[in-house]
Amino acid sequence: MATFREMRRSRQLLSQEESISLLMKSTSGTLALMGDNDYPYAVPISYVYSDGKLYFHSALSGHKVDAIRRCDKASFCVIDQDDVKPEEFTTYFRSVIAFGRIYIVEDEAEKMEGIRLLGRRYNPNDDEGLQKEIEKGFTHMHVIRLDIEYLTGKEAIELVRRR
Repeated sequence: MATFREMRRSRQLLSQEESISLLMKSTSGTLALMGDNDYPYAVPISYVYSDGKLYFHSALSGHKVDAIRRCDKASFCVIDQDDVKPEEFTTYFRSVIAFGRIYIVEDEAEKMEGIRLLGRRYNPNDDEGLQKEIEKGFTHMHVIRLDIEYLTGKEAIELVRRR
């Protein structure tokens, strides 16, 4: 496993529990990959967190899929709070970044589970509708899994002082 740098401002570090809670609460973030010509490629995307992993869905082809096939390292950022304070020239923020290895799920059972996790995340009370959607789209999508190797959360010093 890779070594990740420690956060410089450790007083602002969120606990692992707080970071996971933020991932479980949020519904979208930015997935960062190594894109074409070695340019970073960051794409806003919906996700679901489950047991140390993030799941996404995708079309069968495109920039994201090509980038994942080319390099399995990725990061994912979620911003929970971004309260602009103009008079202080700052924002009171809370965010999380996950680093890890990203894969296109090949196993049919895991793909199905990933789709179900995503569907229930965004529409938790409609299993019948979810099943119809899965039947319609299962062969026309990828499920992507990011195995989190390192998770770090940070909040503005002003939020730390309020605790």
